[in-house]
Amino acid sequence: MADIDVNTQLALPGNNLITLTHVVYGLHAFSAIVGLTTAAFVITAFLTGWPSIIAVIISYVKRSDVRGTFLESHFTWQIRTFWWALLWVVIAGLLFITLIGIPLAWVIAVTAGLWVLYRIVRGWIALLSHKPLPV
Repeated sequence: MADIDVNTQLALPGNNLITLTHVVYGLHAFSAIVGLTTAAFVITAFLTGWPSIIAVIISYVKRSDVRGTFLESHFTWQIRTFWWALLWVVIAGLLFITLIGIPLAWVIAVTAGLWVLYRIVRGWIALLSHKPLPV
């Protein structure tokens, strides 16, 4: 029988799954940092960089292994961050193809990039505290 966290009433995951979750956050962060340090937007580097794509694949593959633990919320958080970011890029792209929408597309892309950075930082801080995230 799995140990139960008295605060969250969720099963405690193994250390290997916690380490894996750190790796997934690290992969996402690496992609975001590439976007900050190059000509790419954070959001486009996050969505098209191989580290983030690998991180999302890992999140989907290992999701069943973390079910019932506080890590389940982290995997859901990371998956939703990716798909919501993709939605915002599609919206920005549609606005970009119109001449009038270019400034708004730029604002959406920058704001979405900041939002991705926030989600990575907030999730990783919660992981370090062994706390679940709201989903």
